[in-house]
Amino acid sequence: MRSVIGYAVCLVVALTIGYTFSPKSPPQAELLATRPDRVQINGLLNLGSRVVAVGERGSILLSDDQGVSWQPASVATQRNATLTAVVALDDKRLLAVGHDGWILRSLDSGSNWQEMRYDSDLGEPLLGIWTGGGDNIMAFGSFGKFYQSVDAGQTWTPQTLDIDSAHLNSMDGGDDGRRMLVGEQGLVLRTADAGQHWQTLPAFYSGSLFGIVRLSADNWVTYGMRGHVFVSHDFGDSWTQINVGNQLPLYGHVLLPDHSGLVIVGAGSSVVRLDAQGALVGVERLAGLGTLTSATMVGSRLLVGGERGVLQGSGGSVAALVAKQATR
Repeated sequence: MRSVIGYAVCLVVALTIGYTFSPKSPPQAELLATRPDRVQINGLLNLGSRVVAVGERGSILLSDDQGVSWQPASVATQRNATLTAVVALDDKRLLAVGHDGWILRSLDSGSNWQEMRYDSDLGEPLLGIWTGGGDNIMAFGSFGKFYQSVDAGQTWTPQTLDIDSAHLNSMDGGDDGRRMLVGEQGLVLRTADAGQHWQTLPAFYSGSLFGIVRLSADNWVTYGMRGHVFVSHDFGDSWTQINVGNQLPLYGHVLLPDHSGLVIVGAGSSVVRLDAQGALVGVERLAGLGTLTSATMVGSRLLVGGERGVLQGSGGSVAALVAKQATR
């Protein structure tokens, strides 16, 4: 009996070692067999002739037909880490960030990506990335992590913010130096000198804020947990809550063409439309799309991404389902 048990144990150990050291297909091979509507998408970017989507398991998907069909990008270093956001410096140079401090860069509109930074030992996610133009970029995320690059993402320098290790979720601003940064526990930071000095604003909300939007130099919108949306008309000196009629968390947004306002998306397929001054235009819940995390405009239509990917409904693209919402 002991011999049988001993043989069984040896077999299990041998199989375990064999699996551990055997060649494995890279994550990209798995992605090739994954339908785009089965990949969770966390960020969308429209370059005009191409839409880029980033999400779970290091997924980077490309569409050259306004979201009708998608194909995977080529990533030089494969990781099984989630990507959370993507930004464009121009129509060629793109950067994406994600978990484990992962930063990727593309020089050809997203077709090919190279790894600029990765820290699996630290294991802390970057949650957002923002650029004010040129080669200056900011990446930020969990526990107050804030990095700056002045060479288009090739190298990164950590910056210290006096925020007691709060998670940082979103940033926006303009070329006049006015910027805002939001995070958990109602954290709102602002700067009027392009980040040389940051000021923590008095708390007006205790929950997490997931997005900040600059409508103009003075008009700003922030949103987050439980359907909370706030608007400021004085660069953050004061904030007024907008009642959207539900408590569904809001996770992403897109500015509408011609400075006509914005659309915010979130859990329960919630879509909130605000005008150019931050006033509420309408709230709808799309049917069967699950949690929405991101949005972009393709022409006059709205394309959204989330837990069910970017291809939704029988027509392939969710854009056709919500076109009326973006033009209402």
